[in-house]
Amino acid sequence: MIRVLLVDDQALIRGGFRALLDAEDDIAVVGEAADGREGVALARAHLPDVALVDVQMPEMDGIEATRRIAADPGLAGVHVVILTNYGFDEYVFDALRAGATGFLVKDVEPADLLHAVRVAARGDALLAPAITRRLIASFTAHPPRPGPVADGAELTGREREVVALVARGLSNNEIADRLVISPLTAKTHVSRALAKLGLRDRVQLVVFAYETGLVAPGG
Repeated sequence: MIRVLLVDDQALIRGGFRALLDAEDDIAVVGEAADGREGVALARAHLPDVALVDVQMPEMDGIEATRRIAADPGLAGVHVVILTNYGFDEYVFDALRAGATGFLVKDVEPADLLHAVRVAARGDALLAPAITRRLIASFTAHPPRPGPVADGAELTGREREVVALVARGLSNNEIADRLVISPLTAKTHVSRALAKLGLRDRVQLVVFAYETGLVAPGG
């Protein structure tokens, strides 16, 4: 059973998501919170697999709530998916840096919401290649503010090459084709890069690549 926490100050949004999720045999909503502070507390109390967290809320916004969840070793199994009204708005980059697994627009189709919850529960990032390319396009138009990140010096040459391809939106299979290696080897390089850099998923790997200059927007 996939356990889901809903964190949104709009009761209508929470109610609609709960009705949809609870109708599934493999998903259960274990709690609802109307602000980020309450959301963090409920995450600690219920240890959900997935927390759907709104960006803009009173008391504590979704970015700070995500940051606190991601920084708590006891909540390592909680995967935060950010909810936003506008797609790639100004808050998304901060949310990804804070440790979000991915994001959803609130008017998401029901089937896409269910798919996203199941993907996040597995620990996979919500960054299909098409989404990654949108992220890259947004970086090009609105580069994020610099943040404290590792410089990547500990990566091997091949790992840096793989990270750069991830940042350009390639899947593991596409990376394998480009570098003439197996998809499993490509996945291994990605996993090792994540471990060396102390990052959670491909989302943060994309952010890292642009913030450190490994990949240049539009390059």
